[in-house]
Amino acid sequence: MATSTTVPAVELNHVTKNYGSVQAVKDVSLKVEPGEVVAFLGPNGAGKSTSIALMLGMRRATSGSVTLFGENPRLANHRKRIGVMLQESGVPETLKVRELVELFGRFHDNPMLTQEAIKMAGLTEKTNTRLGRLSGGQKQRVYFALALVGNPDMLFLDEPTTGLDVEARRSFWDQINLQIKRGKTIILTTHNLEEADALARRIVVINKGQIIADGTPDEIKGHVGGKHVRFRATDRTVEELNELTGVQFVQRIDNKFEIYTKQPEAVLAPLFKGEVELSDLEVIGAGLEEAFLALTDNDKHTA
Repeated sequence: MATSTTVPAVELNHVTKNYGSVQAVKDVSLKVEPGEVVAFLGPNGAGKSTSIALMLGMRRATSGSVTLFGENPRLANHRKRIGVMLQESGVPETLKVRELVELFGRFHDNPMLTQEAIKMAGLTEKTNTRLGRLSGGQKQRVYFALALVGNPDMLFLDEPTTGLDVEARRSFWDQINLQIKRGKTIILTTHNLEEADALARRIVVINKGQIIADGTPDEIKGHVGGKHVRFRATDRTVEELNELTGVQFVQRIDNKFEIYTKQPEAVLAPLFKGEVELSDLEVIGAGLEEAFLALTDNDKHTA
C-alpha cells in the first residue's frame, strides 16, 4: 500500500546567501512542516531577515535551494497562500483601514470578510480612519489584518508586537493561538523571548548566518540546565550567598534573594543545615532568555 507524503510548507536545502563579500546565510538547511509554529531567534544581523526573505522569494539564494509548498517561492500562485506581516509595509497611508484590508483581500482566492479581519486585529473602531492618522501600535494591527484577510495557509510574522502595549500584545497572542488551532503554519521572528516561549512549538536559533539550535522551547531551555532559587531571608547577605558551592549569580531585591545555579541542592543544603530561616522558597528552571544568551555567547566563542 502506497503511503502519502506531505510536502513541506518551507524547505531550505544547503542555502547560502552572499551580499558582496558578506555571507548573510551560511549553508542553512531547514524544513518546516504544515501546521508547525516556528519562532526564529537571533541577535541583530544574525541572518533572520535574510532567511525569511529567501522563503518569501524576495531574495534569490547564492547557492542551495528554497521551496515554498514544494515549488519556487517566487511563483505568484503560491504567494496567494501566504500572509505576511513585515515591520514596514510600504502601503499608502492615505487609504482608510477598511480600504486597505479590502484591497489586500482581493489578492487572494478565498479571503475572509473585510470586517472580520479588522475585528480580529482589534481595529473595529478605526475602520474608517486613514492609516497615516493611526499610532504605531495601531498600524501594527493593520498590518496584522492585511496578513490575515487572505485566509492564508501560512503566516510570516516579523516582530509583530513591536509598539503594542501589554493588553494589545496579549490580544494579539490570542488571535495567533486561534490561527494555530485552525492549523495554520506560522513562522515568527521576534526579539520578545516571552512571546516566542508563549506561541512557538519549535524554536530555531540563528547566529552569524548559521542555525545553532533547533528544538521545542523546553529543549532549547535544556541547553542551559540551570535553576533559579528564590527565597526570603533576613539574616543573610549577597556576599555570604556568593560563597556557597555552585552559585553563579546572586541578586537581592528588598529581603528576597535570587540565586542562579546548576546545583540547587548544593546551594540549599548548607542553608538548611545552618537552620537559616527561609520563606517563599522557589526552585524553577532557567528561562528562554538565559538559554538564548548562553547559546549565542557560546557561539561567539566557538566561531
